[in-house]
Amino acid sequence: MFTPTHYKNEDINEIKDFLVNNSFGILVNQVDGKPWATHIPLELDIDLEGKDILVGHIAKANPQWKHFKEGTQVLCIFNGPHSYVSSSWYKEEEVPTWNYIAVHVYGTLKIQTEEALLASLHKLVDKYEAYSKEPVSSRTMSPKTMRQVKGVVGFEIKVEDIQATYKLSQGREHDHPKIISELEERDASSVAVAQAMKKNNTD
Repeated sequence: MFTPTHYKNEDINEIKDFLVNNSFGILVNQVDGKPWATHIPLELDIDLEGKDILVGHIAKANPQWKHFKEGTQVLCIFNGPHSYVSSSWYKEEEVPTWNYIAVHVYGTLKIQTEEALLASLHKLVDKYEAYSKEPVSSRTMSPKTMRQVKGVVGFEIKVEDIQATYKLSQGREHDHPKIISELEERDASSVAVAQAMKKNNTD
């Protein structure tokens, strides 16, 4: 994606943390010569060689997986918080804009074995059930329930390129106190942008 130099984030640890906490992404590849996208969890992990991978699964009813040829390059898009920024918050006249965080990950894909798929599903459920009042475990579900796994295809994406845009009013640092103050009075996404701006100012 196009990212002006002053919005580019190259702190790989910060980016990985973002991917872990914003793992509901968009998987994009070509289906019959047209872009095809599916919204799914894409979990950052490492393979047996210690290399970064994204792990996910989609329904077999989704024709996208039939175009998962070994070594196919795909794009995974992850959106973070975003917010409109009014130029009424600036000291000088200027056009309004939009602040946001987005990460694009490019990599090559391979389909998982059934064993690897099941292991990744257990890991996915464990991650999100950890916050439940009465957590469930896919490891203890009945064979009848777990037969639904037959209806999905698991895959791994070897991460080859990461592009991260953190557009947080860089270049307008003199206006940051007002922008942050206004964002903190808006919706949750705006508040998250304000928090990201504060963190960016202290890095």
